[in-house]
Formats: sequence, C-alpha cells, structure tokens
Amino acid sequence: MPASTPKIFRITVEVDDIERGAAFYATLLDTPGKRHPGSRHYFDCGGVILAVQDVSNGGLSPHANTKSLYFAVDDIETVHARAAELGALAPYKVHADPGGDIVVRPWRERSFYAVDPWENDLCFVAEGTLYT
Repeated sequence: MPASTPKIFRITVEVDDIERGAAFYATLLDTPGKRHPGSRHYFDCGGVILAVQDVSNGGLSPHANTKSLYFAVDDIETVHARAAELGALAPYKVHADPGGDIVVRPWRERSFYAVDPWENDLCFVAEGTLYT
C-alpha cells in the first residue's frame, strides 16, 4: 500500500492575549471560531484550523510566523475593508506595489497583505486567482 501524502490540518499563530487575539481574528475572518482548552481559539479555514494560542501564560512572548499565511476568499473587498478597520493592512511593498492594496500580483493572484498585532503576515487571495 503506498504511503499517503501528509496534509496540513492546523496552523498556529502565537499571541499574548487570547481575548484580543480571538477578537482580532473573529473580526478579520468574519467567524466567531471556538475556544479550546490551553488558551487556544480555533478558526476553521476550509479544512485547516487556524489556532490562535496565547503563549503568555507560560511566560513566553509570541513569535511571529516566518512567512505569510495564505487565505483564499470569495469577497476580497469585504475582507480588505475588515483588515483596514482593524488597522492591519501591510505597510510594506510587494514587488513595488503597496502590500496592503488589492493588486494583481506578477503571478496573477489578486491579493492583499495584512499583519496582525503580533507581526504575523497574512495574505488574502481572491478565489479564482489562486496560483497553485
């Protein structure tokens, strides 16, 4: 029997305040998610769980992910508006274009970048333009 390809089922972002982290992602993703034991709040993102984990109870400071997390979305304008309201639009450039603007990137994805309060990079891509 051939080995199956592993699949990603959960990705964790670290925060230092579970209430603030859960509220930020609930607003940005427009879903309440669900609280779990161990200072975690889970958001189902189409088969992959985004786990928001408060690491401060162990005396740790949150570490940002090293690369962007990518989300495919049906209505990029609405998500962009929520990110703007949260003050989360990326302040940096991506291939000479403002990262926080909705732009068709050189690889033909229509996307924008955001940064959460814990410096995790997030990218939202319009469904139908995903480069895979």
